[in-house]
Amino acid sequence: MNYNKKTFCLFAGPVIVAFLMVVVIPLLIGVYYSFTEWNGRMDQVPNFIGFSNYIAIMKDEGFRNAFLFTAKFTVVSVIAINTIGFSLALLVTKKLKISNFMRTIFFMPNLIGGLILGFIWQFIFMGVFQTIGEITGWTFFQGWLADANTGFWGLVIIMVWQMSGYLMIIYIAALQNIPKSLLEAADIDGANGWTKTRHIIFPMVAPAFTISMFLTLANSFKLFDQNLSLTNGGPGGATEMLALNIYKTAYTFTNYGAAQAKAVVFFLLVASITMVQVYVNKKKEVEM
Repeated sequence: MNYNKKTFCLFAGPVIVAFLMVVVIPLLIGVYYSFTEWNGRMDQVPNFIGFSNYIAIMKDEGFRNAFLFTAKFTVVSVIAINTIGFSLALLVTKKLKISNFMRTIFFMPNLIGGLILGFIWQFIFMGVFQTIGEITGWTFFQGWLADANTGFWGLVIIMVWQMSGYLMIIYIAALQNIPKSLLEAADIDGANGWTKTRHIIFPMVAPAFTISMFLTLANSFKLFDQNLSLTNGGPGGATEMLALNIYKTAYTFTNYGAAQAKAVVFFLLVASITMVQVYVNKKKEVEM
């Protein structure tokens, strides 16, 4: 083994071992458990039942409703977060005196943990909104988390509020890499703001759109903390997302085999959708 191989093993070896121990091996064990009936107790031997858990998923109305709700939430969140994040990036890259202050304020929600964020907004929706509704008599502000429609928008608001500032940083980096000569040439040619944005800025920040779409798509599908702390799937499971559905199957109904089968299906769904998204966005980058 030459010096380069020894150096590679020295630096990459511990990371590879950690990745195998933390990701690959638990994944394989989880796939095995998805073919068993097990309540999670160590004194019970998992009973191998084949594809029964996967067949049961096809008939599970709760899982199907959670998937539809999660898909709807993801579409709305991805569009809203990227739109607002990009708009904020355009705003703070204007040479304003308070640009650095605004960057800090817009990014701060991303530093708050998911559970804490959910409880903060739960207080806002159930306390502040309720009080405003009682004072003004506007029913729009009352019972936000007691209704499936407003509960959905409550989750969207939390997700957008938390992640827009994070994507703003990604878009800022992309915007600052645009050659000023291109924008100056466009100004000389008499291009207005929208023309420059459409024909210069959008194509130049296309890689940032790919990354941001991937992050928002994956995080929206995997949302758990905010869903648990804000609505806990209520009312009546109407706002239950896939991650929370899997969690309840495992820890509320103690059916670890079925929960693991749902987790495998969930993993395949998220992996497939994100791979398609990256492929489509990369193809558009080349076309641009």
